[in-house]
Amino acid sequence: MPLFGVNRDILERLISLALSRGGDYADVFFEYSTSNELTLRDGEVNTVENSADYGVGIRVLKDGRTGYAYSESTDMKDMERAALTASCIADGLCGSANTIGFRPVDFIDRYPMKRSWEDFSLLARKEYLQQINDRAFGLNEYVTKVIANLAFDHSRILFFNSLGDYYCDERPVVSLVTSCILTKGSQSENATVSRSFRMGSEMLTPALQDEICAELSKNMEHLFDAGKPKGGKMPVVMGAGSSGILLHEAIGHAFEADFNRKGTSIFSDRMGQKICSEKISVVDDGTLPANRGSVNVDDEGVVGQKTYMVKDGILTSYLHDRISAAHYGVAPTGNGRRESFRFNPIPRMRATYMEDGDCSEEDIIHSVRKGIYVDNFTNGQVEIGAGDFTFYVKSGYLIENGRLTAPIKDVNIIGNGPEALADITAIAANSRVDNGTWTCGKDQYCLVSCGMPSVLVKSLTVGGSL
Repeated sequence: MPLFGVNRDILERLISLALSRGGDYADVFFEYSTSNELTLRDGEVNTVENSADYGVGIRVLKDGRTGYAYSESTDMKDMERAALTASCIADGLCGSANTIGFRPVDFIDRYPMKRSWEDFSLLARKEYLQQINDRAFGLNEYVTKVIANLAFDHSRILFFNSLGDYYCDERPVVSLVTSCILTKGSQSENATVSRSFRMGSEMLTPALQDEICAELSKNMEHLFDAGKPKGGKMPVVMGAGSSGILLHEAIGHAFEADFNRKGTSIFSDRMGQKICSEKISVVDDGTLPANRGSVNVDDEGVVGQKTYMVKDGILTSYLHDRISAAHYGVAPTGNGRRESFRFNPIPRMRATYMEDGDCSEEDIIHSVRKGIYVDNFTNGQVEIGAGDFTFYVKSGYLIENGRLTAPIKDVNIIGNGPEALADITAIAANSRVDNGTWTCGKDQYCLVSCGMPSVLVKSLTVGGSL
């Protein structure tokens, strides 16, 4: 790729230096990322930000150790220094490098841009946000402020490793976030909706504006009427889509192979065992077209793929990078991901979701005599080892005698991930991936998405009023 000013000889030279102290494997990861961001507040676009990041990361693996170094310069001397540094960190005696030549990684482009960002002018972007602003104020009489943010990030990647794997990839992502602040007397509330896809400016359509405004209107509907339910253990129905964040946090992380390889996950000794209902299949998928969490190729040169972590209730696979795959003697699953060239890749989720069940959401709700329905999560905390979690629910409803009744808000849900998975007793046939701006933090940040069908968890602790 001319962008980085390197050729085959340079790449092989860097790999040779990286392996010069006896490493088992090495890779080089070049990245050039740009970001363009507009923010509207107080009725006008008043912030425009542009940034760029550029550099190369070099990794060496030897006998279970990892050496990693990076350079923000692609001057040959700086790259050679990074390669030697990574080699020294990995330690080992003097050895030799044996690459097998270039072997281009063959992959399907899951996120081609149909229209570049430059084809959607700055004026057009400002007008797009202004239209959302004007419509948002008309959604509810109590809206007092609108904040809208539109961002386009674009990364260009060049990768080469000591196996000869080579690829170039372009990774676009467009994100739109709209927040409304509502005030009624002394009470203040907020509603936020976001969308994010790996595509070009073709994402910014009138239909997307309609979708954003419709969801904002729905989220505002009961903000001032909702209250807290009485706390205690009770059945919880989780709505389709964004409830998948609980699946991601409380369960998905425990399937990442580094936690299992180190014995810190509660699932470390459960491979091949039944861990939940045979009606449940949980997937981590890197192949969804234009999805925020999808990867054409991961950051270790492994093609993106669809991985069943749980199939028909049986734990069938962890999420592997090259290190954990070698440890378990299996193929990597395309989950080796990194925040940028400054970070070494580790097992990370992509788009994590549960597949369809065999009933309707209405049937699930009708089956509950007393409980709650939740469909709008915000943040939460999870302990990976034990799987205990606390999630904050922005909104939902009481369920009384099989019907949704009073709206609720600001509720904590407390439970244990593996137990909650095992306690799912009904799954609807309405699985949906939420296309919000989900970002996962695990020492470093990665773009992800999540989803699930509506499900019934027979018992969770709900932190409400006394």
